[in-house]
Amino acid sequence: MLHLLYILAFTIVAFFAISNLIRSLVSVSLDSQRRYPGNNMAAKRSTTPPHPELLDNDGNPVNEPLLIVKSMNVEDAREKLDAIYDSSPSQTVDRGEDS
Repeated sequence: MLHLLYILAFTIVAFFAISNLIRSLVSVSLDSQRRYPGNNMAAKRSTTPPHPELLDNDGNPVNEPLLIVKSMNVEDAREKLDAIYDSSPSQTVDRGEDS
Protein backbone atom coordinates (compact mmCIF):
# COMPACT_ATOMS: atom_id res chain seq x y z
CA MET A 1 0.00 0.00 0.00
CA LEU A 2 2.85 2.36 0.81
CA HIS A 3 4.38 1.68 -2.62
CA LEU A 4 1.21 2.79 -4.38
CA LEU A 5 1.08 5.97 -2.32
CA TYR A 6 4.72 6.68 -3.22
CA ILE A 7 4.07 6.10 -6.94
CA LEU A 8 0.99 8.33 -6.83
CA ALA A 9 2.86 11.14 -5.06
CA PHE A 10 5.78 10.89 -7.49
CA THR A 11 3.40 10.98 -10.47
CA ILE A 12 1.70 14.12 -9.16
CA VAL A 13 5.02 15.88 -8.51
CA ALA A 14 6.33 14.85 -11.96
CA PHE A 15 3.14 16.13 -13.60
CA PHE A 16 3.51 19.53 -11.89
CA ALA A 17 7.19 19.73 -12.82
CA ILE A 18 6.59 18.93 -16.49
CA SER A 19 3.62 21.30 -16.76
CA ASN A 20 5.70 24.06 -15.16
CA LEU A 21 8.54 23.36 -17.63
CA ILE A 22 6.17 23.56 -20.60
CA ARG A 23 4.63 26.77 -19.28
CA SER A 24 8.08 28.32 -18.85
CA LEU A 25 9.16 27.34 -22.37
CA VAL A 26 6.01 28.86 -23.86
CA SER A 27 6.49 32.02 -21.81
CA VAL A 28 10.12 32.41 -22.93
CA SER A 29 9.15 31.76 -26.53
CA LEU A 30 6.44 34.41 -26.46
CA ASP A 31 8.73 36.95 -24.75
CA SER A 32 11.46 36.43 -27.35
CA GLN A 33 9.02 37.14 -30.20
CA ARG A 34 7.48 40.20 -28.57
CA ARG A 35 8.74 43.60 -29.74
CA TYR A 36 9.22 46.19 -27.02
CA PRO A 37 9.30 49.88 -27.99
CA GLY A 38 12.56 51.63 -27.21
CA ASN A 39 14.42 48.35 -26.69
CA ASN A 40 16.56 48.35 -29.82
CA MET A 41 19.72 46.33 -29.12
CA ALA A 42 21.44 47.51 -32.33
CA ALA A 43 21.19 51.14 -31.20
CA LYS A 44 22.63 50.25 -27.80
CA ARG A 45 25.58 48.42 -29.36
CA SER A 46 26.47 51.29 -31.66
CA THR A 47 26.52 53.85 -28.83
CA THR A 48 28.62 51.68 -26.51
CA PRO A 49 32.33 52.48 -26.92
CA PRO A 50 34.63 49.50 -27.52
CA HIS A 51 36.89 48.21 -24.80
CA PRO A 52 40.16 50.20 -24.53
CA GLU A 53 42.28 47.11 -25.16
CA LEU A 54 40.67 46.77 -28.60
CA LEU A 55 41.86 50.24 -29.64
CA ASP A 56 45.31 51.39 -30.71
CA ASN A 57 47.03 54.60 -29.50
CA ASP A 58 45.04 56.76 -31.94
CA GLY A 59 41.67 55.29 -30.85
CA ASN A 60 41.15 53.18 -33.97
CA PRO A 61 40.03 49.54 -33.69
CA VAL A 62 42.84 46.98 -33.85
CA ASN A 63 42.65 44.74 -36.94
CA GLU A 64 45.21 42.13 -35.89
CA PRO A 65 44.96 38.90 -33.91
CA LEU A 66 44.75 39.52 -30.18
CA LEU A 67 46.11 36.15 -29.13
CA ILE A 68 49.12 34.52 -30.73
CA VAL A 69 49.95 30.99 -29.70
CA LYS A 70 53.47 29.89 -30.46
CA SER A 71 53.79 26.19 -31.05
CA MET A 72 56.74 24.41 -29.48
CA ASN A 73 57.91 20.86 -29.35
CA VAL A 74 58.04 18.69 -26.24
CA GLU A 75 61.78 19.07 -25.74
CA ASP A 76 61.60 22.88 -25.63
CA ALA A 77 58.72 22.75 -23.18
CA ARG A 78 60.62 20.25 -21.01
CA GLU A 79 63.73 22.48 -21.02
CA LYS A 80 61.71 25.53 -19.98
CA LEU A 81 59.95 23.62 -17.20
CA ASP A 82 63.26 22.21 -15.98
CA ALA A 83 64.75 25.73 -15.96
CA ILE A 84 61.83 27.00 -13.89
CA TYR A 85 62.15 24.05 -11.53
CA ASP A 86 65.92 24.48 -11.21
CA SER A 87 65.56 28.18 -10.40
CA SER A 88 63.05 27.43 -7.63
CA PRO A 89 64.29 28.61 -4.21
CA SER A 90 62.68 25.67 -2.38
CA GLN A 91 64.68 23.03 -4.26
CA THR A 92 66.47 20.73 -1.76
CA VAL A 93 67.11 17.52 -3.74
CA ASP A 94 69.85 17.32 -6.40
CA ARG A 95 68.28 16.66 -9.83
CA GLY A 96 71.17 14.44 -10.91
CA GLU A 97 70.26 11.85 -8.29
CA ASP A 98 66.57 11.68 -9.36
CA SER A 99 67.21 10.76 -13.00
